[in-house]
Amino acid sequence: MEISWRSVVARRVRRHHLAGDPAGSAADAVRAMCGAHAQVLSAGELSVAVRLDGATRETVQQADGLVKTFGPRGTVHLLPLDDLRLWTGALSALPPGTPVPEYMRLTPEQRAEIIVAIGDALADDDLTVDELTVEVVRRTGAWAGDLVMPAFQTYWPRWRQVIPDAANAGALCYGPNRGRLTTYSNPHRFKPFEPLPGDKAFTELLHRYLYSYGPATPQQFARWLNTSPAFVKPYFADLPQVELAGEPAWHAPGDGDFTDDPVRGVRLLPYFDAYGVGSFPRELLFPGTAFTRALARGQAGNYPLLLVDGIVAGVWHHKKSGRKVHVTVESLISLSRTRRRLLDTEVDRLAAMLECTPALTLGDVTVGPHA
Repeated sequence: MEISWRSVVARRVRRHHLAGDPAGSAADAVRAMCGAHAQVLSAGELSVAVRLDGATRETVQQADGLVKTFGPRGTVHLLPLDDLRLWTGALSALPPGTPVPEYMRLTPEQRAEIIVAIGDALADDDLTVDELTVEVVRRTGAWAGDLVMPAFQTYWPRWRQVIPDAANAGALCYGPNRGRLTTYSNPHRFKPFEPLPGDKAFTELLHRYLYSYGPATPQQFARWLNTSPAFVKPYFADLPQVELAGEPAWHAPGDGDFTDDPVRGVRLLPYFDAYGVGSFPRELLFPGTAFTRALARGQAGNYPLLLVDGIVAGVWHHKKSGRKVHVTVESLISLSRTRRRLLDTEVDRLAAMLECTPALTLGDVTVGPHA
């Protein structure tokens, strides 16, 4: 069956709660995105707030049921606490990445020992990375503290390469900042859980991804996870297949209802919003000049996005000054009066999320891509 790009966009926008149907809670919004990218936490909070009704960044900060930890691509995400069984099971099932240089390497037994030590050290208190270093070395041995990891004109101790693995194993997540210092915590202190078996968890994660971003290909799913297409292909074997833009694509079981009922509207999505990062094909979501203007060497997320009817139509930037937020929107298409009014409303929503007074300028965005 051949389906239209318009029907795909309509499904994704609605399922991301970007078309007039806000999510019921912050956890629901994050679940709909398959995780909110939070390497830049302020942007992650805006990603969640834009999918809620009347929310601010503070609303998201105080929301129950979210945990800051490592997610897809090994990057920092906000994830629903109730879904950690799924995420830890699925991410732990991924094949190892590129090996580190031999002088940095750990044996499988050493990695497992460090993960246990991390979980035990964080079982009762939040610790900074330096405090955690002391505890990990005390529980394992001096070898874990060897300064072998090059980092910002210095060296980090050997054990720190295991932090993402410890998160995937469910032994570590981020705790509340202590002033300017990051702390780590053990998510079992919030809610005990056991990771799902790898195959079951990975299958469920694929189905969730396809519900939010499908139909998609193994290559696209693998790119979203930063893993090998060869690893994910077997999980697509029994899935229903359609044709999109002349190419085969797959969707989740029982989710083959496609409608050409379009979505209308204007939305402003922050840096690294999941809708842009997880959606493919890139050339359809970022058509024409948007492909070069709103992507960084084909990589999504480095620019905040102007969406018009679910398609990338420009970039934007904001700067706070006291109680005012100055928003510059660079539209790559001509905005009708209706769309301009919708943009004004969206800027007002953004200002409310930031608890500021808005000032909008239509013009070139001179700020470069986020690193």
